[in-house]
Amino acid sequence: MLGQIFINGILAGGVYALVALGLTLIFGVMRIINFAHGEFLMLAMYATFWLFQVYALDPYVSIVVVVPLMFLVGIIAYRLIIQPIIDAPEMAQVFATLGLSIALQSLALLLWEADFRAVRTSYSAYSLYIGPYFVNLTRLIAFMFAIATMLFLFFFLQKTYMGKAIRAAAQNGVAAQLMGVNLKRIYMTSFGIGISVVSLAGAVLVPMYEVFPTVGSFFILMTFVVVVLGGIGSLHGAVVAGLIIGLIEAASGFFLAPVLKDVVYFVIFVLILLLRPAGLFGKTA
Repeated sequence: MLGQIFINGILAGGVYALVALGLTLIFGVMRIINFAHGEFLMLAMYATFWLFQVYALDPYVSIVVVVPLMFLVGIIAYRLIIQPIIDAPEMAQVFATLGLSIALQSLALLLWEADFRAVRTSYSAYSLYIGPYFVNLTRLIAFMFAIATMLFLFFFLQKTYMGKAIRAAAQNGVAAQLMGVNLKRIYMTSFGIGISVVSLAGAVLVPMYEVFPTVGSFFILMTFVVVVLGGIGSLHGAVVAGLIIGLIEAASGFFLAPVLKDVVYFVIFVLILLLRPAGLFGKTA
C-alpha cells in the first residue's frame, strides 16, 4: 500500500508541477504574479474540449493546435494588460491580473454557461498494472509531459540565444539592456511561453478533469503553494515542490482523511516557510 501511495503522490505531483512551471517562469523573469494563470488553464481546457467535440481531435493531438493558439492569446494579453503595468506599483499589478481573471471567468460563463463538460476517451479510465501496483494512464502521461516540459525549458534557457537573453533579463534587466537585449520583447516572449506551458497542462488535464468556467480556481491555489514552496522563479524548485505536495496529499488522504489533505499540506507549507522564507530553492532578495 505504501508503494501505491508513493506512485499516486508522484503522479499527482507531476500534474501540479506542470501547472506551476508557467507561473514560475513569468514571475522569475518579469516579477509579476499572474493571478489570471488559472483562467488561461481554463481557456486551454475549453479549447481542447471543443476540438474534441467538433472535430473529434484527441486531447493529446490537440496540443499542436492549443499551445500555439494560447501563445498568441498570451501575447495579446501581455500587450493589452501586462505591458502597461510592468513598472507600476505591485498593488496595481495585482488588481490588473485579478481583474483579468474575473473577466475571463465571466466571459467563459457567458459563452459556455456553468455546465460541467467532460471528454471521455477509450483510455480515460485505463490503468497499467506493474506487479501489485496500478498506474492511471492519463496521470502517467501528464507526469511524462511535466518532465519533458521541464527538460525542454532547461535546454531552451541554457542553450539558446533567446533563453540566455531571458536569463539575463531575469538577473538584471538594466544590465541586459546595456548588452543589447530588447527587454520588452523578452518580457512578451516569456509571458507567451508561460501561457503556452499552462495551456499544455490544460490539454493533458482534460481527460482527467471536467471543464467549467471556474476550473482554474481549483488549481491556482495549489499552484501558488507549489511555486512559493519551491522558491518563486525556480523551475526545478516548482517540480520538486509539486512532487512533495503530491506525496503529502496522497499520504494524508489515505492515513487521515481525504477532507484533511488540504489542511495537512498547508500546515507543512507554513512550517517549511518559517524555516526557509524564500522557499526550498529560492533566493532572498
